[in-house]
Amino acid sequence: MRRARRRGLAHEAADRVRDAIFEGLVPPGAALREVELATALDVSRGSVREGLAVLEREGLVRSEWHRGARVIDMGPADVDEVYTVRAALECLATGTAAERAAPGHLEELSVLTDALERALDAGADSPALLSLDMAFHDRVYEIAGNSRLTQAWHGVRSQVYLLQLTRIRLGHDQYRSVVVKEHRRLVSMLERGATPALAEAAREHVDSARRALARMLADPPR
Repeated sequence: MRRARRRGLAHEAADRVRDAIFEGLVPPGAALREVELATALDVSRGSVREGLAVLEREGLVRSEWHRGARVIDMGPADVDEVYTVRAALECLATGTAAERAAPGHLEELSVLTDALERALDAGADSPALLSLDMAFHDRVYEIAGNSRLTQAWHGVRSQVYLLQLTRIRLGHDQYRSVVVKEHRRLVSMLERGATPALAEAAREHVDSARRALARMLADPPR
């Protein structure tokens, strides 16, 4: 785990722990001990405590009285909950973005989709692919221009990232076969405005990910 660049920065401590969780250095269910983290990150225990509170709000960490903080260990029920919330947010975000998008905005989404396709063809690793995937969705929320909607997205974004990373690692071929096609479909639907077909495309994009991940968790590839 990399040290924080300066002492006393709670958000930077949160960034370092988040990165370690995403990279698999701290596995699901692992204890997050303040003293050990403060030493590893070269920050105060207070900064670690505040950083863990940030991650708890993101849903990556759970704290229990007298037991401390642990990395979330998400099961099938968590998958359903996270993707149900995400589907509702994506439908609202794409619909609002369609109403407010300028031609240049849609071109940006196409460019991000092209970059994702090139990364897939080049054999990029899971974090690189997911970074481009999430950048596409982040941009949709930015185009929508609703600060409270974006705040709601950020409330589940880290959990979505972790679940999507698991999905790619367990089923790279399945992810590769659908993600670019689904993103291009969303861009095409956005060009037509806020329609029921757009809402359905956004919902299906999220639900296909949920179904794929649920299958993989139930029967992990060997």
